[in-house]
Amino acid sequence: MQQLMQASNGLSLGKFSFQGHNPSWRFRSTPATERALQYQAGQKIHGFTVKEVVDVPDLFLTAVKLTHDNTGAQYLHAARDDKNNLFSVQLRTTPMDNTGVPHILEHTVLCGSEKYPCRDPFFKMLNRSLSTFMNAFTASDFTMYPFSTQNGKDFQNLLSVYLDAVFFPCLGELDFRQEGWRLENENPTDPSSPLVFKGVVFNEMKGAFSDNEQVYAQHLQNKLYPDHTYGVVSGGEPLAIPDLSWEQLKHFHATHYHPSNARFFTYGDLPLEQHLKQIHEEALSKFERTEPDTAVPNQVHWDRPREDHVTCSPDVMAPDAAKQNTLCMSYLITDTFEGFTLSLMSSLMISGPNAPFYKALIEPKIGTDFSSVVGTKEASFSIGLQGMAEEDTEKVKQIIIQTFDEIIANGFEEERIEALLHKIEIQMKHQSTSFGLSLASYIASCWNHDGDPVHLLKICDSVTQFRQALKDNPRFLQEKVVHYFKDNTHRLTLSMSPDEAYLEKQVKAEEEKLQKKIQALSESDKKDIYEKGLELLSIQSQTQDASCLPALNVSDIEPTIAVTHVEMGTAGGVPVQYCEQPTNGMVYFRAMCSLNSLPEDLKLYVPLFCSVITKMGCGGLDYRQQDQQMELKTGGMSISTSVNPDYSNMDMYEQGVLLSSSCLERNLPDMFHLWSDIFNSPHFDDEERLRVLVMMSAQELANGISNSGHMYAMTRAARNLTPTGELQETFGGMEQVKFMKRVAEMPDLTQVLRTLPRIKRHILNPLNMRCAVNATPQKMSNAAGQLDNLMCNVSSNKKDRKPVHSNITEEPNFKPCQMKTFFTMPFPINFVSECIRTVPFTHEDCASLNILARMMTSKYLHGEIREKGGAYGGGARMGGGLFTFYSYRDPNTVQTLSAFRKGVDWAISGQFTQQDINEAKLSVFSAVDSPVAPSDKGMGRFLSGITDELKQAHRERLFAVTDKNIVDVAGRYLGIGQRTCGVAILGPENDIIKKDPSWVVK
Repeated sequence: MQQLMQASNGLSLGKFSFQGHNPSWRFRSTPATERALQYQAGQKIHGFTVKEVVDVPDLFLTAVKLTHDNTGAQYLHAARDDKNNLFSVQLRTTPMDNTGVPHILEHTVLCGSEKYPCRDPFFKMLNRSLSTFMNAFTASDFTMYPFSTQNGKDFQNLLSVYLDAVFFPCLGELDFRQEGWRLENENPTDPSSPLVFKGVVFNEMKGAFSDNEQVYAQHLQNKLYPDHTYGVVSGGEPLAIPDLSWEQLKHFHATHYHPSNARFFTYGDLPLEQHLKQIHEEALSKFERTEPDTAVPNQVHWDRPREDHVTCSPDVMAPDAAKQNTLCMSYLITDTFEGFTLSLMSSLMISGPNAPFYKALIEPKIGTDFSSVVGTKEASFSIGLQGMAEEDTEKVKQIIIQTFDEIIANGFEEERIEALLHKIEIQMKHQSTSFGLSLASYIASCWNHDGDPVHLLKICDSVTQFRQALKDNPRFLQEKVVHYFKDNTHRLTLSMSPDEAYLEKQVKAEEEKLQKKIQALSESDKKDIYEKGLELLSIQSQTQDASCLPALNVSDIEPTIAVTHVEMGTAGGVPVQYCEQPTNGMVYFRAMCSLNSLPEDLKLYVPLFCSVITKMGCGGLDYRQQDQQMELKTGGMSISTSVNPDYSNMDMYEQGVLLSSSCLERNLPDMFHLWSDIFNSPHFDDEERLRVLVMMSAQELANGISNSGHMYAMTRAARNLTPTGELQETFGGMEQVKFMKRVAEMPDLTQVLRTLPRIKRHILNPLNMRCAVNATPQKMSNAAGQLDNLMCNVSSNKKDRKPVHSNITEEPNFKPCQMKTFFTMPFPINFVSECIRTVPFTHEDCASLNILARMMTSKYLHGEIREKGGAYGGGARMGGGLFTFYSYRDPNTVQTLSAFRKGVDWAISGQFTQQDINEAKLSVFSAVDSPVAPSDKGMGRFLSGITDELKQAHRERLFAVTDKNIVDVAGRYLGIGQRTCGVAILGPENDIIKKDPSWVVK
């Protein structure tokens, strides 16, 4: 489950068109959009009345709005020819305190229901279905339960489980204690061990608030909208969570989780009637209409601006230790405001090096990046800086006000507005694999407060109205800026600074809260806590009978993969993979450039090179003009590191950088011209520009650790096990984070500037390249011709280096070795990982290890690490020749490492059933068969060399895995004495590990 601090404001738009197997029960000759257009307003269907049917050609869908007659539940169906069908139900949840009641309720409703009383049906369904997405979200003012799947039978199964969970949950006290919070003996089996706070959400929110950006965003929202639900922490303030009682949780469910307070959304090509029938019969027919009092009143408008200050934990990874302050001016937009216009204005003012606030705040190097923005019922706009010095506070305030004045005086360049509208056109044409989920998120906030979700979908209408408004009044945007910012008295200026004692104060406050709770206990209460702890432990340790849950069978999985046809050719002597796809008028270009000739001392600089090469200017364009051209002519241009292990040999890999870009077919010559300038004449002469980019990059890396700590732990644990692991740590692990911090601290970047052209000579060399193009069949020959021109234009780069004879790097003398690393971080929770070297993709045991990882996650590790241990998540995965254990936002370290080892013992002992294996296979295949967008078809083959034939062979091995195979691989690869493993933990000071000489503490 995921807690959302703000409503989503991003939408990836486009038309789906999938090729491949089409089972007979799904075959329908009439497109979903046309079938939906046949509905009529006023029509009655299974207890619902059709209110409106709207064709939305911009997004290739038909929207059908309905209302449930008995309960008043609102329903929106988006019919679209996309087989990745989605369902979501959202409820307006408006807490009035910081206990996190909607968030804990979101977790608890998924722990069993009337029809499905087994513990944790939600997690069990992950292994009994072929879902492409399953989750639940708590936002500031709504809770959403979405899932998606490509299988019709699976859709009905999941819908049944979700409906029962949301409307008829058990809400047992033990589930509340496990998921929310509880007082329990540190060792539940020892009544003399100290009492401590435990609980999944309690630990999750301690982890969430170890992220300074999230701390700031939460304060910003609470203080800008102080009078109602936005003035509290919907996810739960860790020290307030223990004030929530089980009775309060049940009451909140009774008042908020009613169909009269619900909005249902379905999307895809499955028939609407079946959805309506099932939702009515299984849930809505059992309720009568109520009048839920959940509406959020408008925030009372202030008559004068306010200022406030908060503190946070110092960031040990900050690019500049003396610059850790944040300041933001936030404006409440109370009038009915055209959201589309606000969104465009926001981008015009902030996004990219041509934006006025970027020029005024980022480039003078006062700070490192913009600070957070929040989203709620009433719009708000926030502008500010993080990574600034305390003495610059007044300066930043003045700059913000002056910049608004300059915008009012000068307006925005027409070309920048066109670039933004071009971006919208591309978003509408680009085809995402999770379009339904994006759509559900996009309309959620507006619909939640009784706005019209269909109006939001008519994006072309919004563009037309916007253009007309500008035409009628050239000062249209400037007048909006005056009204909503210059003359707005509801303005909050919030500053945040680090406090050296912040963590210490948090620990002390938690201890005081704990002692207060303990002091109020009688001996009989303590005995009761001990007995409840044993009861919970007993239930957590029992093997659950999940037979009441619906499930697909292994026989429901397609035996063969859908083949992706590619053609191989050359352009200017460079190998090219052409893949014809229904890309909606978009062309997608990739190029892999080998790093084989790059000297070792330059490797650490490669990610920095990748992040700045498209942002420094090229050819006759300075960096502002380059950014403008990229916005006007492409869907984005980027370069990233790429390390791909060989599919058959653990000590062989390909190292390179991947060039990626996309554009509308009409802009193909412009896109390739930009690439040609980047190859031939990138600008490496502007130290000031480089410093801005370095500071932003270092800040971004530092901010990311608290959310992705498990990824950093896994990368570090793999470091000494394979040559690939070593390079991935260099490019994307803690080593890279620390390197970027060192670069950010350099007073003089001349040496870095001199390094970039050296890297360029090795990387941007056509002799060491291969390319891939995905486009429509009609435009492929044009794309091939334009690519030929590009290769001719960059051929001069061949002179600098001899060609690399093979893209594959082999290190036959690589010696894997054990390593245990602990990174001391300012977090109250841990991220733990253990990695074991096993076998490559084509090895016969790889499939068994894959199934084992999924089965061990669901049948053993989930119970030990999340349910008993209280971590937000944990499990095992297999890939890249490594079997990797991990935990996320975990209160434990040594206990979790012990759970990993016991998981192996559990597998070796064969304590699992054929049903467990079948469920693990379903779970593995739901990932293997997840939908692939037309832009990404053939990319697996291009990047890793894994052909459809190799995939099919692996598929057949997955089907063939038996219990004997699983026991065998668990013993041979993971058993004590068999394994070469690496371990890494990111977390707070740990005395046990500090005293253990086998650990390297950093």
